[in-house]
Amino acid sequence: MRHYVSNLLRHLAVILEFFIAAMLSVGIILLCFRMATSLGHIPDLNVWPNYDDLLETCFNLIIGVELIRMMYYHTPNTVFEVLLFAIARQIIIEHSSPWSSLIGVTAIAVLFATRKFLFCEFDISDQVIFRATSKVKTINKLMGLQIPFEPGDTLGKVLLAQLEKEDIEIGTGACVYFQDCGLRVAKMHDGKISRIEVIRAIH
Repeated sequence: MRHYVSNLLRHLAVILEFFIAAMLSVGIILLCFRMATSLGHIPDLNVWPNYDDLLETCFNLIIGVELIRMMYYHTPNTVFEVLLFAIARQIIIEHSSPWSSLIGVTAIAVLFATRKFLFCEFDISDQVIFRATSKVKTINKLMGLQIPFEPGDTLGKVLLAQLEKEDIEIGTGACVYFQDCGLRVAKMHDGKISRIEVIRAIH
C-alpha cells in the first residue's frame, strides 16, 4: 500500500510541476507580447520611464524562462543558470554600492567554481528511454556504453538483478549505477518494469 501511495504522490508532484510550468509559460508569453506592443511608446515616459525599467523587465522574463527549464529538466545545470541570472540581475539592475557588487561577482565566481569542481559526472547527462525488453548488447552499441551483461540479457533483467543485489525497492524512479551510466525505472505496468531510462554521463 505504501508503494502505491508513494507512486501516486510522485506522479501528482510531476503533474503539478508541469501545470505550474505551463501557467508560467502562458504568463511569460503574454508579458512578452505586452512588452513588444509597448516598445513603440518608449518615448512616452508613462510607459517606459527609463532604460532600467526595460532591462529589469527583460531580466525577469529571462529568469522566468529559466525557471520553466528548471522544473522540466531537474538538472543542477538549470538551477545554476537560474541562480546566475538572478545574481546578474541584482548586480546590473540595482546599481548599489561597490561592496554589494563585489559580493555579487564573488557569488558568481563561487557558482562557477562549484560547477567545475563539485558537480559529479551524473549531474550533467543525457537520458534515453528504452523498453525493458531491449537487448543490453544493442543498447551498449547504440549509446557506446559498457553495461555488464550475459548473452541475451535484456535491460529489464539486468536492472532487476542489480536492484535485488543492492536491496533497492522496485518502483518508478529506482536507480542503479554502473561504471559509465545509470539505469532508472521510468515506467511500470501491472507491477512489471516496462520502460527504463538509460542515463549516460557527458564528460
